[in-house]
Amino acid sequence: MDEFADVQLICVNTHGPGLFHSREPITKLADLKGMKVRGGSRVINIMLDQLGATPVGMPINGVGEALSKGVLDATTIPWEVVPAFKVQQIIHNHTTFAGGKALYNSTFAMVMNKASYAKLPADLKKVIDNNSGQGCSKAFGAAMDAGDVVGKGLAVKAGNKIHELDAAETQRWQQAAAGTRAAWYKEVAAKGIDGEKLAKDAEALVDKYTKAQ
Repeated sequence: MDEFADVQLICVNTHGPGLFHSREPITKLADLKGMKVRGGSRVINIMLDQLGATPVGMPINGVGEALSKGVLDATTIPWEVVPAFKVQQIIHNHTTFAGGKALYNSTFAMVMNKASYAKLPADLKKVIDNNSGQGCSKAFGAAMDAGDVVGKGLAVKAGNKIHELDAAETQRWQQAAAGTRAAWYKEVAAKGIDGEKLAKDAEALVDKYTKAQ
């Protein structure tokens, strides 16, 4: 938690499963070859490159227009983002994975300026403290999950095709993307960060709290 030492951490959360939304169907790894795909982060772009796509860096608010004009062949976003940019009206294919696997996920943190927190009277600090932590994270998670239901529902209502890759094809993608971690480990090592340890710690926490549910 050293990275949060300079801020007042309120909570952390993730969005729902990331997936492909594409102009043409993506039903196997070979379909991705050469596709211009918007990735949501540096790591996702590394992965897209490993998978054979052409990653495109672009702010999320440019995705709708880029898809409609053919600048992008596909984008990677969770279902809950779909309604905001009317993605379900622009493209008509969505690709998910077997076994509850996601293409990717991203983490978020809600933080407060530490000096501003310190200036608050005790009663207001108590309000923030009582609404921080797991309860706040759970509320964010519930909102993201509800948004996913809405986004997917709009795609279904539009008559779009939702392609779920089977277990064998999902494993093929995992193997093809295996180099993503090594590339990221090397990149963050230059900043003095032990990426491999961070990944192992994250996996252990996911496993711990998944079993606790």
